[in-house]
Amino acid sequence: MRLAEIFERAIGRDAPLEFRAFDGSRAGDPDAPVRVVVRSPLAMSHLASAPGELGLARAYVSGTLDIDGDMYTALASMSAATLEGIPAKLRLEMALRLGAYRLWWPTSRPAAESRLHGRKHSKARDRDAISHHYDVSNRFYEWILGPSMAYTCAVYPDADSSLEEAQWTKHDLVARKLGLESGMRLLDVGCGWGGMVMHAAKHYGVRALGVTLSRKQAEWGQKAIAEAGLTELAEIRHLDYRDVAESGFDAVSSIGLTEHIGEAQLGDYFRSLHDKLRPGGRLLNHCITRPDNTQPATVGGFLNRYVFPDGELESPGHLMSAMHDNGFEVRHEENIREHYAKTLEAWCDNLDTHWDEAVREVGMDRARVWRLYMAGSRLGFERNSVQLHQMLGVRLEGTESHMPLRPTW
Repeated sequence: MRLAEIFERAIGRDAPLEFRAFDGSRAGDPDAPVRVVVRSPLAMSHLASAPGELGLARAYVSGTLDIDGDMYTALASMSAATLEGIPAKLRLEMALRLGAYRLWWPTSRPAAESRLHGRKHSKARDRDAISHHYDVSNRFYEWILGPSMAYTCAVYPDADSSLEEAQWTKHDLVARKLGLESGMRLLDVGCGWGGMVMHAAKHYGVRALGVTLSRKQAEWGQKAIAEAGLTELAEIRHLDYRDVAESGFDAVSSIGLTEHIGEAQLGDYFRSLHDKLRPGGRLLNHCITRPDNTQPATVGGFLNRYVFPDGELESPGHLMSAMHDNGFEVRHEENIREHYAKTLEAWCDNLDTHWDEAVREVGMDRARVWRLYMAGSRLGFERNSVQLHQMLGVRLEGTESHMPLRPTW
């Protein structure tokens, strides 16, 4: 069996793709809009050392395998990358061929792969995990995210709304769900580059404090606050949310942090946010979830090694129970996963537009990681493999919620 045929079998014979390999072999549909090109024996070694998704990702990130054409189209065309379902005799032949490549062409992990040490979800390891993903380059993120510098799901008021309009709408939806008014105090945990902090200060007159474990985010956000003339109302600190000394906030927003907390720490997480609020104060928790409780929470494979090390996705029901078990009454919940698919589509377009600059800024391997992960994530939200839920909870004052009878947002 020639090399192109091995990859065709591993990825899916029915995929509308063409396969080419360095040995001159070809397989698949020659008229397909996307081509998978095996450029080096090292690609075969990667597939042998980690069959399936992780091996293919390592081959792509290292440049020993290429995708010619649109990455989203390529991923949408592939079935699950696996050697299962192939007849045993053929699977043995493929394994022998791959094993030979692994023996003669040993590989190392690409530099972009994370290498964390210490106790999982300790403060030090969490800091390293956040730094791995977010301390890449502020300029790189500016090219991908656009002027809003918002690295979380946008909310599209209309199908043809721009990314900037949708990110503004997301921040304003959070503000209205929290019932923000002039003079209130907001704590934004995992604040990123400060989009929610600045929105609350500028449009609602709120005194807003944001905290992030990314030093580069904090530096960028503080500069943006100063340039916007919001220093009297807004502040961003390079700080773990667990180390915030203040309390008595009127509202807490957590937009894209819960994915980094871990299932074992959820109780402490929600309890700490509860304790930061005054009675009657609200929490808006906005995070990626898995659809149900049938799969493990831990993010594995490519995403864990390259994108969100130590990330965990809980189910919406588990998150709601954790909120209830730790002092909150949940008053509103919604799933906006389609909006995240559209957000990721816009980010992918931005990366493609700035591809050459991005490669010069962060290197080819890291740029490839982002191209692969964002296109794959878009597909995941479209196919309901992952979801995005907003849950609004309140810290009761006795039995009084201070909530309107019907949603006002």
